[in-house]
Amino acid sequence: MTSPADTHIEPRRPGAVAWLRLTQAEARMTVRDTAGLVVPLGLPLLILVMQAISFDDVNQQLPSGVTVLSYYLLPVVVTLVIATIAVINMPSFLAMYRKTKVLRRLAVTPASPAMLLVAQMVVSFIQVLVGIGVAYGVAVLFFGASLPQSPLTAAAVLLAACAAMYGVGMIVASVSPTPNSAVAIGLIAFFGLAALGGMFGPVENLPDSLQQVAGWLPFASAVEAFQHAWVAEAVPAQNWTVLVLSAVVGAAVAAALFRWE
Repeated sequence: MTSPADTHIEPRRPGAVAWLRLTQAEARMTVRDTAGLVVPLGLPLLILVMQAISFDDVNQQLPSGVTVLSYYLLPVVVTLVIATIAVINMPSFLAMYRKTKVLRRLAVTPASPAMLLVAQMVVSFIQVLVGIGVAYGVAVLFFGASLPQSPLTAAAVLLAACAAMYGVGMIVASVSPTPNSAVAIGLIAFFGLAALGGMFGPVENLPDSLQQVAGWLPFASAVEAFQHAWVAEAVPAQNWTVLVLSAVVGAAVAAALFRWE
Protein backbone atom coordinates (compact mmCIF):
# COMPACT_ATOMS: atom_id res chain seq x y z
CA MET A 1 0.00 0.00 0.00
CA THR A 2 1.39 3.39 -0.99
CA SER A 3 1.69 5.95 1.78
CA PRO A 4 0.92 9.64 1.19
CA ALA A 5 4.60 10.42 1.63
CA ASP A 6 5.45 8.19 -1.32
CA THR A 7 2.96 9.92 -3.60
CA HIS A 8 4.51 12.53 -5.84
CA ILE A 9 2.18 14.79 -7.80
CA GLU A 10 3.68 16.71 -10.66
CA PRO A 11 2.46 20.33 -10.70
CA ARG A 12 0.40 21.22 -13.73
CA ARG A 13 2.16 23.49 -16.17
CA PRO A 14 0.23 26.53 -17.34
CA GLY A 15 -1.54 25.87 -20.61
CA ALA A 16 -2.55 28.09 -23.49
CA VAL A 17 -5.54 29.47 -21.58
CA ALA A 18 -3.29 30.63 -18.72
CA TRP A 19 -0.93 32.34 -21.16
CA LEU A 20 -3.86 34.04 -22.88
CA ARG A 21 -5.40 35.29 -19.66
CA LEU A 22 -2.08 36.61 -18.38
CA THR A 23 -1.55 38.45 -21.65
CA GLN A 24 -5.08 39.87 -21.44
CA ALA A 25 -4.38 41.05 -17.89
CA GLU A 26 -1.21 42.77 -19.06
CA ALA A 27 -3.15 44.41 -21.89
CA ARG A 28 -5.72 45.78 -19.42
CA MET A 29 -2.93 47.15 -17.23
CA THR A 30 -1.39 48.89 -20.24
CA VAL A 31 -4.70 50.41 -21.31
CA ARG A 32 -5.33 51.72 -17.79
CA ASP A 33 -1.91 53.40 -17.72
CA THR A 34 -2.93 56.57 -19.55
CA ALA A 35 0.53 58.11 -19.78
CA GLY A 36 2.11 54.85 -20.85
CA LEU A 37 -0.52 54.47 -23.54
CA VAL A 38 -0.63 58.03 -24.87
CA VAL A 39 3.05 59.00 -24.87
CA PRO A 40 4.32 56.21 -27.18
CA LEU A 41 1.51 57.02 -29.61
CA GLY A 42 1.44 60.79 -29.21
CA LEU A 43 5.12 61.78 -29.00
CA PRO A 44 6.25 60.20 -32.30
CA LEU A 45 3.09 61.50 -33.98
CA LEU A 46 3.75 65.01 -32.67
CA ILE A 47 7.35 64.93 -33.91
CA LEU A 48 6.17 63.63 -37.29
CA VAL A 49 3.65 66.43 -37.76
CA MET A 50 5.94 69.19 -36.46
CA GLN A 51 8.84 68.12 -38.65
CA ALA A 52 6.64 67.55 -41.69
CA ILE A 53 5.00 70.99 -41.60
CA SER A 54 8.28 72.80 -40.89
CA PHE A 55 9.92 71.78 -44.17
CA ASP A 56 8.75 72.71 -47.64
CA ASP A 57 10.39 69.79 -49.43
CA VAL A 58 8.98 66.80 -47.49
CA ASN A 59 7.16 65.62 -50.63
CA GLN A 60 10.18 66.04 -52.88
CA GLN A 61 11.27 62.73 -54.37
CA LEU A 62 14.81 61.48 -53.99
CA PRO A 63 16.60 59.71 -56.88
CA SER A 64 15.54 56.41 -55.30
CA GLY A 65 11.87 57.31 -55.87
CA VAL A 66 10.84 57.82 -52.21
CA THR A 67 9.99 61.17 -50.68
CA VAL A 68 12.19 63.13 -48.30
CA LEU A 69 9.68 62.50 -45.51
CA SER A 70 9.65 58.75 -46.10
CA TYR A 71 13.42 58.45 -46.13
CA TYR A 72 14.50 60.86 -43.41
CA LEU A 73 11.55 61.21 -41.03
CA LEU A 74 9.58 57.95 -40.97
CA PRO A 75 12.55 55.79 -39.87
CA VAL A 76 13.08 58.15 -36.93
CA VAL A 77 9.39 58.06 -35.99
CA VAL A 78 9.22 54.27 -36.18
CA THR A 79 12.31 53.95 -33.99
CA LEU A 80 10.87 56.48 -31.54
CA VAL A 81 7.78 54.33 -31.08
CA ILE A 82 9.91 51.25 -30.37
CA ALA A 83 12.29 53.04 -28.01
CA THR A 84 9.56 54.78 -26.01
CA ILE A 85 7.77 51.53 -25.25
CA ALA A 86 10.83 49.33 -24.74
CA VAL A 87 13.07 51.72 -22.80
CA ILE A 88 10.52 53.69 -20.73
CA ASN A 89 7.25 51.76 -20.45
CA MET A 90 8.31 48.16 -20.09
CA PRO A 91 10.95 48.71 -17.34
CA SER A 92 8.49 50.76 -15.27
CA PHE A 93 5.95 47.91 -15.34
CA LEU A 94 8.56 45.36 -14.24
CA ALA A 95 9.81 47.65 -11.47
CA MET A 96 6.24 48.13 -10.25
CA TYR A 97 5.63 44.37 -10.20
CA ARG A 98 8.84 43.86 -8.25
CA LYS A 99 7.95 46.54 -5.71
CA THR A 100 4.43 45.20 -5.13
CA LYS A 101 5.76 41.63 -4.70
CA VAL A 102 3.82 40.36 -7.70
CA LEU A 103 6.89 38.63 -9.11
CA ARG A 104 7.64 37.03 -5.73
CA ARG A 105 4.12 35.64 -5.46
CA LEU A 106 4.24 34.26 -8.99
CA ALA A 107 7.50 32.46 -8.21
CA VAL A 108 5.67 30.03 -5.89
CA THR A 109 2.90 29.26 -8.40
CA PRO A 110 2.91 27.27 -11.64
CA ALA A 111 2.76 30.67 -13.41
CA SER A 112 6.39 31.72 -13.14
CA PRO A 113 7.59 35.34 -13.24
CA ALA A 114 9.05 34.59 -16.68
CA MET A 115 5.50 34.17 -17.97
CA LEU A 116 4.70 37.71 -16.85
CA LEU A 117 7.80 38.99 -18.62
CA VAL A 118 6.80 37.26 -21.86
CA ALA A 119 3.22 38.55 -21.58
CA GLN A 120 4.47 42.09 -21.01
CA MET A 121 6.70 41.89 -24.08
CA VAL A 122 3.86 40.52 -26.21
CA VAL A 123 1.56 43.35 -25.16
CA SER A 124 4.22 46.00 -25.65
CA PHE A 125 5.06 44.61 -29.10
CA ILE A 126 1.39 44.92 -30.05
CA GLN A 127 1.55 48.49 -28.77
CA VAL A 128 4.59 49.05 -31.00
CA LEU A 129 2.65 47.85 -34.04
CA VAL A 130 -0.31 50.10 -33.16
CA GLY A 131 1.96 53.12 -32.68
CA ILE A 132 3.71 52.54 -35.97
CA GLY A 133 0.38 52.01 -37.71
CA VAL A 134 -1.05 55.28 -36.38
CA ALA A 135 2.03 57.31 -37.30
CA TYR A 136 2.31 55.74 -40.72
CA GLY A 137 -1.41 56.22 -41.41
CA VAL A 138 -1.12 59.94 -40.68
CA ALA A 139 2.02 60.17 -42.84
CA VAL A 140 0.27 58.50 -45.79
CA LEU A 141 -3.03 60.39 -45.51
CA PHE A 142 -1.64 63.88 -44.97
CA PHE A 143 1.96 63.89 -46.22
CA GLY A 144 2.06 61.37 -49.08
CA ALA A 145 4.42 58.89 -47.43
CA SER A 146 5.30 55.67 -49.22
CA LEU A 147 5.88 52.08 -48.16
CA PRO A 148 9.42 50.73 -47.86
CA GLN A 149 10.63 49.46 -51.22
CA SER A 150 11.93 46.35 -49.43
CA PRO A 151 9.15 45.30 -47.00
CA LEU A 152 10.88 42.08 -45.93
CA THR A 153 14.05 43.94 -45.03
CA ALA A 154 11.98 46.52 -43.15
CA ALA A 155 10.24 43.74 -41.20
CA ALA A 156 13.59 42.17 -40.31
CA VAL A 157 14.93 45.55 -39.18
CA LEU A 158 11.78 46.06 -37.09
CA LEU A 159 12.33 42.78 -35.24
CA ALA A 160 16.04 43.49 -34.76
CA ALA A 161 15.32 47.04 -33.53
CA CYS A 162 12.72 45.72 -31.06
CA ALA A 163 15.18 43.14 -29.74
CA ALA A 164 17.86 45.82 -29.34
CA MET A 165 15.59 48.32 -27.60
CA TYR A 166 14.15 45.65 -25.31
CA GLY A 167 17.74 44.78 -24.45
CA VAL A 168 18.29 48.39 -23.37
CA GLY A 169 14.99 48.30 -21.51
CA MET A 170 15.98 45.17 -19.59
CA ILE A 171 19.18 46.90 -18.49
CA VAL A 172 17.07 49.80 -17.21
CA ALA A 173 14.75 47.38 -15.39
CA SER A 174 17.74 45.56 -13.89
CA VAL A 175 19.32 48.64 -12.31
CA SER A 176 16.10 50.40 -11.24
CA PRO A 177 15.03 49.70 -7.65
CA THR A 178 11.66 51.50 -7.89
CA PRO A 179 9.09 52.37 -10.59
CA ASN A 180 9.97 56.08 -10.37
CA SER A 181 13.66 55.39 -10.82
CA ALA A 182 12.84 53.12 -13.77
CA VAL A 183 11.00 56.00 -15.47
CA ALA A 184 13.81 58.45 -14.68
CA ILE A 185 16.60 56.17 -15.89
CA GLY A 186 14.52 55.15 -18.90
CA LEU A 187 13.94 58.78 -19.88
CA ILE A 188 17.66 59.57 -19.62
CA ALA A 189 18.54 56.53 -21.74
CA PHE A 190 15.78 57.29 -24.22
CA PHE A 191 16.66 60.94 -24.80
CA GLY A 192 20.38 60.18 -24.89
CA LEU A 193 19.92 57.53 -27.58
CA ALA A 194 17.29 59.53 -29.50
CA ALA A 195 19.26 62.80 -29.47
CA LEU A 196 22.24 61.02 -31.03
CA GLY A 197 19.98 59.03 -33.35
CA GLY A 198 18.21 61.78 -35.25
CA MET A 199 15.22 62.85 -33.15
CA PHE A 200 16.29 66.51 -33.20
CA GLY A 201 17.84 66.49 -36.66
CA PRO A 202 19.88 64.29 -39.02
CA VAL A 203 22.84 62.50 -37.50
CA GLU A 204 24.95 64.07 -40.26
CA ASN A 205 24.51 67.44 -38.52
CA LEU A 206 26.30 66.22 -35.39
CA PRO A 207 30.05 66.73 -34.86
CA ASP A 208 32.19 63.96 -36.33
CA SER A 209 33.04 62.52 -32.92
CA LEU A 210 29.36 62.25 -31.95
CA GLN A 211 28.52 60.73 -35.32
CA GLN A 212 31.01 57.97 -34.66
CA VAL A 213 29.49 57.34 -31.21
CA ALA A 214 25.97 57.36 -32.64
CA GLY A 215 26.94 54.77 -35.23
CA TRP A 216 27.51 52.25 -32.44
CA LEU A 217 24.25 52.93 -30.62
CA PRO A 218 21.01 51.02 -31.33
CA PHE A 219 18.79 54.04 -32.06
CA ALA A 220 20.93 55.50 -34.83
CA SER A 221 21.65 52.02 -36.20
CA ALA A 222 17.91 51.26 -36.38
CA VAL A 223 17.18 54.55 -38.15
CA GLU A 224 19.93 53.95 -40.70
CA ALA A 225 18.82 50.37 -41.26
CA PHE A 226 15.22 51.49 -41.86
CA GLN A 227 16.47 54.09 -44.34
CA HIS A 228 18.24 51.42 -46.35
CA ALA A 229 15.11 49.26 -46.29
CA TRP A 230 13.04 52.19 -47.56
CA VAL A 231 15.16 52.49 -50.70
CA ALA A 232 15.73 48.72 -51.11
CA GLU A 233 19.43 48.85 -50.32
CA ALA A 234 21.41 46.27 -48.38
CA VAL A 235 21.58 47.14 -44.69
CA PRO A 236 25.22 47.68 -43.64
CA ALA A 237 26.74 44.93 -41.52
CA GLN A 238 27.54 47.45 -38.78
CA ASN A 239 23.84 48.19 -38.28
CA TRP A 240 22.98 44.51 -37.88
CA THR A 241 25.96 44.03 -35.56
CA VAL A 242 24.96 46.92 -33.28
CA LEU A 243 21.33 45.80 -33.06
CA VAL A 244 22.23 42.18 -32.33
CA LEU A 245 24.92 43.14 -29.80
CA SER A 246 22.50 45.48 -28.01
CA ALA A 247 20.01 42.65 -27.63
CA VAL A 248 22.67 40.17 -26.48
CA VAL A 249 24.31 42.56 -24.02
CA GLY A 250 20.92 43.57 -22.63
CA ALA A 251 19.95 39.93 -22.09
CA ALA A 252 23.32 39.17 -20.45
CA VAL A 253 23.13 42.15 -18.09
CA ALA A 254 19.53 41.31 -17.18
CA ALA A 255 20.47 37.69 -16.47
CA ALA A 256 23.25 38.86 -14.17
CA LEU A 257 21.57 41.77 -12.39
CA PHE A 258 17.81 41.45 -12.65
CA ARG A 259 16.07 40.36 -9.45
CA TRP A 260 12.44 39.27 -9.19
CA GLU A 261 12.14 40.87 -5.74
